[in-house]
Amino acid sequence: MSADLHAIQNLLARFANSFDLKDWDALRACLAASVYTDYSDLRGTPPERMSNQRYAELRRIALQDLQTHHLSGNTDIELSGDAARAKVSTIIFRKNAEGQTLHTHCLYEFGLTKANAQWLINSIVQKVFWSDGQAAIHAGIVK
Repeated sequence: MSADLHAIQNLLARFANSFDLKDWDALRACLAASVYTDYSDLRGTPPERMSNQRYAELRRIALQDLQTHHLSGNTDIELSGDAARAKVSTIIFRKNAEGQTLHTHCLYEFGLTKANAQWLINSIVQKVFWSDGQAAIHAGIVK
């Protein structure tokens, strides 16, 4: 495996683990300064571009009262010089203090760029296949 593929796989794992560990600094460190996001399938909000700081802060607020577990596989990475695209199949398990759950089965499509020998995520698109449970427990979903 090439060093770039390995670095990208580690970056994508660190990205997912940072949510579950609620390590918002680590999450921000996975991201380019500006990030395009499209969570319209889950959240009902339009795509937008934001700073990595805002991205991390929005996730902190939305997930502060939930336990999460992001499990990913079927990682498909396409390299093109200092740019890459990755598709990652993911199940996100969420549970609140009352035991209510919301689980989302989705495909992430990431855009990545390499700068100063470091890979960073500059685009995140989440395509939801389906969700099970109580959407109301997730503060980040438009109600």
